[in-house]
Amino acid sequence: MSCQRILILGGYGNFGKRITETLADTADITLIIAGRRSAPAQQLQAQLQSTARACLETATLDLHAADFETRLAALKPDLVIHTGGPFQGQDYRVPRACIAAGCHYIDLADDRRFVCDISQLDAQARAAGVLLVSGASSVPGLSSCVIAHYADQFSRLDDIDFAIAPGNQAERGEATVRGILSYTGHPIRVWQEGRWQQVYGWMSLRRLYFDATIGRRPLANVDIPDLELLPAAYPTVRSVRFQAGLELGLLHYGMWLMAGIARIGLVRDWSRWSKPIVRASEWFIRWGTDTGGMQINLRGLDQQQQPLHLKWVLGATEGIGPYIPTLSALILARRLVSGELGERGAMPCMNLFPLSAFEQEAQGLAIYHQLETHRG
Repeated sequence: MSCQRILILGGYGNFGKRITETLADTADITLIIAGRRSAPAQQLQAQLQSTARACLETATLDLHAADFETRLAALKPDLVIHTGGPFQGQDYRVPRACIAAGCHYIDLADDRRFVCDISQLDAQARAAGVLLVSGASSVPGLSSCVIAHYADQFSRLDDIDFAIAPGNQAERGEATVRGILSYTGHPIRVWQEGRWQQVYGWMSLRRLYFDATIGRRPLANVDIPDLELLPAAYPTVRSVRFQAGLELGLLHYGMWLMAGIARIGLVRDWSRWSKPIVRASEWFIRWGTDTGGMQINLRGLDQQQQPLHLKWVLGATEGIGPYIPTLSALILARRLVSGELGERGAMPCMNLFPLSAFEQEAQGLAIYHQLETHRG
């Protein structure tokens, strides 16, 4: 199956526009910039038209409309990239529509249930001869790629502890904020000390040092698919921890207070306030930096049965951070276009590309990564 018509659902949004801008430089494909509103799609098309090597089209497409499946099929895409979050609370109408249309599907979901349960569509996807991939983002797409790259240095991997800390001046999307707010102050099931335990969203505060460029950042609990996928993928692991944080202490600890309010039941769901919260956070955009990062710590025993700690740090400067969640989807899209990716079925984005593919996709962007090795 050739992959020449790529439809980007939410193609003018925070992440969608970055995927559109990047793939517009690819020859011999057609990009369909799709979303509920035609004006921003046409505006982005006009901005890119003069330099694009791809053929650009636009489409008005509302995933909540009763005729969504019919309208999608009429556009005859070979691949749909779904960037229209938040994915918390979404059902599988988009990937199911892709199965019906006979096209591949990739999303940038970070919702635990949405990503982890996508395999329920595996038999239908295989029967249709298509690939459905959920979570082609920083997590679990990039995180699982990094962990798999270094896992063979361990005879026994005991602990995975990782974090993401964006720069305050980097562009933020309301859908991402709404997703985090949906579980702020609510229970999160985590694998710690060899058993399932409960923590709370945006609590368990700590500060973590990244490197000389990023510095030390505040962190708190965030719910992601990796918290469920990694214990299953690495049976010897006794603890998996993920946290994220806001660069400015005022905003970070303000979220912690909101988590406490939600935990005692005074506010059930902060996500309904996501738009005013994002607008309020933009009052502080002049402070902080445009530098963010990701850190992955792996601990266990090396091949000589000696203690080993690997610390991998990814940094993004010049406001490039919001590009990182798009890179996994871009890698998979290019591999489908070239015919390199032959998998079929429905699956989370786990170990579907090597770290070298990420390095190649990140070339030319203000992104760096480095590894520290600690023994004994």
